[in-house]
Amino acid sequence: MRIVGGRFKGRKLHPPKESLARPTTDFAKEGLFNVLQHSVALEGVRVLDLFAGTGNISLEFLSRGAAEVISVDQDRKLFDFMQRTSRELNETGWRMVKSDVFSFLNNHRGKYDIVFADPPFHMDGLERVPALVLQTGLLVPDGLLIVEHQEKVDLSKVPGYLRTRSYGSIEFSFFGPVPTSSSGGQNGPSASTTAAATP
Repeated sequence: MRIVGGRFKGRKLHPPKESLARPTTDFAKEGLFNVLQHSVALEGVRVLDLFAGTGNISLEFLSRGAAEVISVDQDRKLFDFMQRTSRELNETGWRMVKSDVFSFLNNHRGKYDIVFADPPFHMDGLERVPALVLQTGLLVPDGLLIVEHQEKVDLSKVPGYLRTRSYGSIEFSFFGPVPTSSSGGQNGPSASTTAAATP
């Protein structure tokens, strides 16, 4: 497992061998960040990484200039691994939170340019994740939520859905903020958010 772009490009990560985490593949990461780098200014963004695992995705954002990344995971060994990696890289913009993601979302009120979520593929009710993120208003007005999932999962009916990109058996579904108004206007993101999901 390695960092595929930015100032940490080529850096190899060696998570605990006994970990059950399923890191995003290099192939899928390269595809995702090719989309993002051609459509979103990643320099200076604030990112929330849910089910962060090894911190693989968090580091990709930091490597490309994110100002701050908050990584949430409840596994103690992975939490310790992320902290150790942060110290080794002297990365001051990386903060870890050891917490169940749903408990965190129910109590957190920050604002982010990008929220990334990689819930366990076997988790029941995976659609609860994007729904809860959008309901809690964690995205800035032109922000972007990205959910990683298996190809058999269909999140297109979740409010705020924009599109899905496939990389082998891995898919990334993109969402924009859901308007809080109940008026009859179109439930869609701003033009800049729409562009973010378009290669």
